[in-house]
Amino acid sequence: MSGHSKWSQIKHKKAKEDSKRGKAFTKLIKEISICARAGGGDPAGNARLRLLIDKAKELNMPQENTIRAIKRGTGELPGVSYEQFLYEGYGPYGIAVVIDVLSDNKNKAASEIRHLFNTRGGNLGESGSVSWMFEKMGVVRSPDTKLGEDELLEKLIDYDIKDIEQNDDGVAIYCDVKSLDAVKKAVEAAGLKVENAEIEWVAKNTISLPEEQAEKAYEFLNALEEQEDIQNVYTNLE
Repeated sequence: MSGHSKWSQIKHKKAKEDSKRGKAFTKLIKEISICARAGGGDPAGNARLRLLIDKAKELNMPQENTIRAIKRGTGELPGVSYEQFLYEGYGPYGIAVVIDVLSDNKNKAASEIRHLFNTRGGNLGESGSVSWMFEKMGVVRSPDTKLGEDELLEKLIDYDIKDIEQNDDGVAIYCDVKSLDAVKKAVEAAGLKVENAEIEWVAKNTISLPEEQAEKAYEFLNALEEQEDIQNVYTNLE
């Protein structure tokens, strides 16, 4: 799995920088609105919404922003209606890419994404062209390394844990999507700080590239991440 790949580390470092610029707020507000529209605005009955509200608190996003986003999603407040799309294809040097998009203008978003693929040595594919190489999972990340893998697994034995990856930067715990909220709480109960708890497309197998090619591939992935309508970018590049 690619939980501690270089791209994963770049993404999380970039997310912290974006949060300082407030850019992360925009993406999160869209996601909260979509989530409230799909599963209701009461976090007690919407586990995904609970996770997003926790994320908003971690980013120090004003509570007013969160409440407005929920109400726009449920229709209590007027606002832009966002739709969720999934794009996939091959980036430079054949890396597989899956892209989560939230946009109020699908044609504009698709045009911008296709332009990036075409001008940077990639190829935007049809639905299903690369997503079969990935598995949708819940991923809980913590910077703490005070518990070893065996000790941590013992504390999480009651949950559907797919894998645990640990290195000097912390630990990534992979679980069934439906268990994400419960696993996050269990990790916190075990005394670990949760840095991130998300539903992610996780590559079943990863590939590596020579350094020069890898850098160009990371530039392409970063360019995708900079697009306003793109929420997340996943790849099988290590």
